[in-house]
Amino acid sequence: LGPGIDVPAPDMGTGEREMAWIADTYANTIGYQDMNASACVTGKPINQGGIHGRTSATGRGVFHGLDNFIGEAHFMSQIGCSPGWGGKTYIVQGFGNVGLHSCRYLTRAGATCVGVAEWDGSIYNPDGIDPKALEDYKLENGTIVGFPGAEAYTGENLMFENCDILIPAAMEKAIHKGNAHKIQAKIIAEAANGPITPAADKILQENGCLIIPDMYINAGGVTVSYFEWLKNLNHVSYGRLTFKYERESNYHLLQSVQNSLEKRFGRVGGPIPVSPSEDFENRMSGASEKDIVHSGLDYSMERTAKGIMDTTIKMNLGLDLRTAAYVNSISKIFTTYRDAGLTFN
Repeated sequence: LGPGIDVPAPDMGTGEREMAWIADTYANTIGYQDMNASACVTGKPINQGGIHGRTSATGRGVFHGLDNFIGEAHFMSQIGCSPGWGGKTYIVQGFGNVGLHSCRYLTRAGATCVGVAEWDGSIYNPDGIDPKALEDYKLENGTIVGFPGAEAYTGENLMFENCDILIPAAMEKAIHKGNAHKIQAKIIAEAANGPITPAADKILQENGCLIIPDMYINAGGVTVSYFEWLKNLNHVSYGRLTFKYERESNYHLLQSVQNSLEKRFGRVGGPIPVSPSEDFENRMSGASEKDIVHSGLDYSMERTAKGIMDTTIKMNLGLDLRTAAYVNSISKIFTTYRDAGLTFN
């Protein structure tokens, strides 16, 4: 473990507190002479070298990953869906960090959460579940069971219910060859690591299900972890060096426009005020750390989605996004090996 060796990030059972413990232990033992000691782990609290937006990063990445494919008519037509979020329903398995934030962003985009499954019980409401109300209920009660905004689910398994999008955000191997044929969702976003076994993957594809693979769609967390690692190595917050300069530059820009107008039309009726629009005013002070993190994550997810789509179409892979993602990944490794003189083509 170390800033230049292995840099762990939080997963199931760990959060900001546990990552702070690891960073503190490293800094007080083998890392006591290392000025970059805080970069030994990511997912730390903000006041101990963490970064804004890390907690919600994986769920936000799941939303961006889905958004890129749901807006693409080429893939939606293959599964009999219309592009866009309007009218889409989804079910989430697991309401931990990833499931919770995925729910929040998907609902904001216009989708409807009809069910949430947890280890101790599941809830269902075809009219929609409010993620914020469910989050508050779980924080207060430690469980989603008994949530007043939905009914307790009594069927075989919530994942088998009809919906447009299924988000397994809990353990691996949740969907296997024994239950894959019961899945009715048209899109599955692998928010967990390895929630679909290879045998189940084959069955689902044959049934016309679009699976967005885990190596892409749950990479929002590790992407923002990378941003946090860079922040720790740079020893300065994103935006801190340019924040004031950008704000003052924008004020000068508005003043310049006002001076030009007054020079052309005169000031007979008094000064000509140039007021910024609401959107511009919100951005006048430059990008905050959270703005930069969100923008960087959005760009990373969009660029990778385009690469997967291009390879899928180019190689005529149909709905097999996983193979396309592997092809792109292995191609990058090959290019690195080739350019380093380690292989031949």
